[in-house]
Amino acid sequence: MKTDHPPPKSIDEYIAQCSPEVRPILEKIRAIIRRAAPKAKERISYRMPAFSLEGDFVYFAAFKQHIGVFPPVPRGDAQLLKDASVYAGPKGNLRFPLNQRIPYGLISRIVKAQVRENLHRAEARRANKTRSAAAKSSTTYSRRAKAG
Repeated sequence: MKTDHPPPKSIDEYIAQCSPEVRPILEKIRAIIRRAAPKAKERISYRMPAFSLEGDFVYFAAFKQHIGVFPPVPRGDAQLLKDASVYAGPKGNLRFPLNQRIPYGLISRIVKAQVRENLHRAEARRANKTRSAAAKSSTTYSRRAKAG
């Protein structure tokens, strides 16, 4: 993406600022993410397209030589990790070279795994809050019973 433009305010703006050759790739990645998480919210974060469903779960960006997908693949699916390892960048983020065929099927699998992990984490946070609230409530009740 060119950096001589002001920061984009939407994913549409972001894609429009990219080179014409890259735009169809970005649109296809966006469509893959929308299919995997139709309720996700689109936004720009760190000057990149981001999708959020119970928290951010995927970002993507165009660079001179590649398309980057962030964050790294979630743990737990050995085959997915192996398949994605070919594209691992220096910090584990994924780099899909523009001079090669973009593995849209792999991107779809990665996004679906990220969505599952995000929803699982959100569920665990809610359960934790419920347990904390219940424990706090029973502690308060116990104190009142002792005081009364």
